[in-house]
Amino acid sequence: MHAVGSAAGAPCPDCGTPSSDRFCEECGYDFATGGGKPTPVIVTQPPHPDSPHASGPSRHIAPEELQRRTTGASASPPAAPPVPAGPPAGTASRDATIERASRIAGPASGAPPAGSAPGTSAPGGSAGAAAGAAPGAATPGTGWVALVNADRDYFATIVAEEGPDSGNLAFPPYHPERRIPLEAQQVRIGRRSSSHGTPEIDLREPPEDPGVSHVHAVLLAKPDGTWTLVDPGSTNRTCLNGATEPIPYNVEIPVGDGDRIHVGAWTTITLRRGEAT
Repeated sequence: MHAVGSAAGAPCPDCGTPSSDRFCEECGYDFATGGGKPTPVIVTQPPHPDSPHASGPSRHIAPEELQRRTTGASASPPAAPPVPAGPPAGTASRDATIERASRIAGPASGAPPAGSAPGTSAPGGSAGAAAGAAPGAATPGTGWVALVNADRDYFATIVAEEGPDSGNLAFPPYHPERRIPLEAQQVRIGRRSSSHGTPEIDLREPPEDPGVSHVHAVLLAKPDGTWTLVDPGSTNRTCLNGATEPIPYNVEIPVGDGDRIHVGAWTTITLRRGEAT
């Protein structure tokens, strides 16, 4: 412990400041009792030129000052990294102008329209015209329709031929005409079923004809745009144009505009070309 009652002007044993009172003005050391704040670190080094005690052999350096000097806290903070330069002035507007000009001009000559599949041409081109037709095949459905009716005259012929066996047949009181486009290479005439599917001309639609087989007859499209009729083996046979003699099985019979096909108990199918559907 330091001596009590140090003479006035004696240096403080902790910081070296000359005493002017009981307590040191710099660090608060009590000259009377020989105690005070914890003794700070004393570093022996050349004094800073701006220090008021530059002439002494050593000086007190507060912990904050020591840390600042040793860590370089007073140094200037590092410069922020440079911000990457943007595109040259006017680049964005020039690109937008080019894009608008491309949209106005449209695709280059010979290029397919946007969204079209590779290898296809624009609608109306030679490739598009050839895509839907096989070589040498007819184009079915070009103006051809089948007019389906319940024919009272044909029904009367069937009743006369069947005699007493026709007692269970009754001509349908309501029989609207149906118009069916001929749009397939093979147009089946018959009645739909789970095993045979639905034919193109389905005579199970009201009024259902009970004398029609599931696949009663078939219309076949020909390469020259005409049609032939085949009966593959129906139960009640197929007749043409009011004749009572049925057509032979599995023989192609040419048919055309105005021909009437008779099947079942009362159905007559008239072929028409150029009819609106």
